Order: sequence, then structure tokens, then C-alpha cells
Amino acid sequence: MPRIYGRAEHGISRANISPNAVRVLYRLREAGYRACLVGGGVRDLLLGREPKDFDVGTDAHPEEVRGLFRNCRLIGRRFRLAHVHFGREIIEVATFRAPHDSEESEEHEAEMADGRILRDNVYGTIEQDAWRRDFTINALYYDIADFSVVDYTGGMEDLRQGRLRLIGEPEVRYREDPVRLLRAVRFAAKLGFMLDDGTRLALKQFGPLLADVPPARLFDEVIKLFHAGHGLQTFEMLRQYELFARLFPLTEHSLAQEEQGFPITFVANALRNTDTRIRENKGVHPAFLYAVLLWEPVRHEAQRLVDAGESLLPALQQAGAEVLARQAKQIMIPKRFSLVMREIWELQPRLEQRRGARALRLLSHPRFRAAYDFYCLRAHSGEALQEGCAWWTKIQELKPDEQRQMAEVGGSGAAKRRRRRRPRKRE
Repeated sequence: MPRIYGRAEHGISRANISPNAVRVLYRLREAGYRACLVGGGVRDLLLGREPKDFDVGTDAHPEEVRGLFRNCRLIGRRFRLAHVHFGREIIEVATFRAPHDSEESEEHEAEMADGRILRDNVYGTIEQDAWRRDFTINALYYDIADFSVVDYTGGMEDLRQGRLRLIGEPEVRYREDPVRLLRAVRFAAKLGFMLDDGTRLALKQFGPLLADVPPARLFDEVIKLFHAGHGLQTFEMLRQYELFARLFPLTEHSLAQEEQGFPITFVANALRNTDTRIRENKGVHPAFLYAVLLWEPVRHEAQRLVDAGESLLPALQQAGAEVLARQAKQIMIPKRFSLVMREIWELQPRLEQRRGARALRLLSHPRFRAAYDFYCLRAHSGEALQEGCAWWTKIQELKPDEQRQMAEVGGSGAAKRRRRRRPRKRE
């Protein structure tokens, strides 16, 4: 039997729920269906956080939901969902799911291979749905019928203890969907929760399962990992549990090296900067994130080509193409983003040329700002680019006439000075 928390035992108020979500809940209830707010929205409300979105669980089938809302569209083949549109806001409505092998389920439409869920439209009861979810804190239901919180899995107690616990046997749940390995890290970093022993110990053991996830799906999962405002902590946890190497093996190999006796800090510094921008409600771009995550292998490969006699720009172009091709085995980066990444990389040598009309033209390049931010992150991470960063920072603050005068004088930085500047080790 579930543990039912009455209205006086929890802090969720309808005033803190999207009016459109409340409208969907009441419409379903009035039509005779059970309707509950479920998942991250309930979890965040109980933690006193503002939910990013509101999802609804119901015993109504997708076609029945569509029949109630003219503004509804059905999406997904692997996991059939109803999206109810209210302008730019979308309320996602999912039918309660049952176990894939359940004989009691009302409808069978599941497909599995090697333990992985390929298609999942097996409908059932709210209790079956709760045990199908990934973590206990995501299996809490706010029932609009009596404003109670329904807990089948002990999620409320885990929430109070700050504990992230996988529902069921870790091996079974991770094999069903290996992306749960990444979700465990993401939620732990986002919420500041500890992983319970079973969930934590299985992360390294089942990390190889990520090789079974389609590379196109992992592209979006990486953005969720690093664009949630806790990217640096997520990065450190992924490396701790040997999952980062499953996503970015070339980068992990580069980060395992030291330069002049010092660890490479570029990725960590860039993710720290991204977290700050997100907290300040500034924009972040997937192409910039991936350019950061793959820069170290690109830089090392380009340097190898330069040492073999290639010029710097062609070396960067060749290195970028090679790294992207090899990375595609793990994560498929759409071309609209990879083109921007390559522009950011290839503009780095041009930022070393700070004299005359070429410098002024670079200011109007559509990727200048991203390349400049990238260049300054390199400077702040130990590369000897501080003078160039300061020069480009200053010229952007000037009027056009003053910019021309500054460009006539130029800067003393040249492509030859790309060695990393590190403080001396103490004897």
C-alpha cells in the first residue's frame, strides 16, 4: 500500500503550480480519469524549488487525452506521449505504464533487446507506473482529487534524507536504459544529494552500457548534464565514476596528461564560467560547450601536425575534422553545431594577429564573440595569451575611430608564443 501524505503533511500548493497544468489536471478528473502531477515537478515543489516544467500522469490513454484537448498533439513512438499546448508552454501528459511483461496490463506494445527498452507503450496502473520510474524521488504523485502526495517507493523519506536511490535492482534498471547512469550523476549534482550504495557502486560497473546508447541521443543528454547550472560538479562526478571517459575518450586521455608538471584546467574553468553565466541568466550555446569539451584533443592533434611541418591553420582544420569524426562513435554532433565549433577553433590563430584591417574585420565576424570568449578562457587557464585577451577586451570598448588607431599600433603577440605559462614549482 502507498504512503499517503495529506495536504497538511507537505508543502505543495496549487498556487505554485502552472495554471495550465492545473487546468489539465482538472479537465482529466472531470472526464472521469485519475490525474496526478508527477516526476521532477513534484520533487522540486517539495524541495521549495521552482520546477522547470510540469508533467502529468493519468490512466487516460494518449488518444483519450487528445479527445479532451483541441490543443493536444501526440508525439513519440518509443514512448507515446500527449503534449497539450498553451502558447509557448507545453504540459506533457503520460499514461501510467506497466512492467513490460505484465499480464495485467491493458495494452501490450513493448519491444526490448538485450535488456534495453526500445519501445515502451504498455499501459497500467498508478502503482505499476511508480515502480517503473527510475529514482524514488521522481516517483511521487500529487493527486488533484484530494491534494495529497502518493508515495509507493519511499521517495518522500529519501527526499528528506537528501538521498538518491534507484528503484529496483541497479543492473536491471541500468540495462533497461543506460542513460540512467548519467541521470544519477545529474540529479546528485543538481540537488546536492548523496547516492545510496547500490546506485553508486553500480555506476562504474555498468558504465560500458553507455556504448549501447545511440550517439544522437547522447548529444542532448550531455547538454542536460552541463547546462543545468552545476556543470563543474557534474564533470568532476562523471570523472570520479569513470563515465566521462565513456562519453569523451579523447578528452579524458588528454586530461590525464600533465603539461610542465601541471594538470590541464581548461575544461574545468570553462564549465565554472558556464555555471556562472547560467546563474546570471546569460545565454549558453551547445556549440561552445562541445568546442570546450573537445579542445584539448584538437589542440594536441594540431600541435602534432605542426611539429611535423604543417602550418597552424591547416593543422587546426585537419585536427578538428579528425577529432569530430572519432568523437561521433560516442556522440553524434549535428552539423549545425560542429560547423560553429570548427569556426571557434580556427579563429584562435587569427586572434593572435592584432594589427591593421584584418584585426578590424575580425571584430565583425559572426563568431568573433564566441572565439574571443574561448581565447580568454584559454588565457585564464594558463596559456600565455593574457596580453592578447586584454587587447581584444579593450578594443571592443572603443569607438570606431579609436579602434582604427589601436589597430594601427597593433599588439606584440604572435603565433610563436603559445607555450603555457605556469608558475615555477617550489624546490
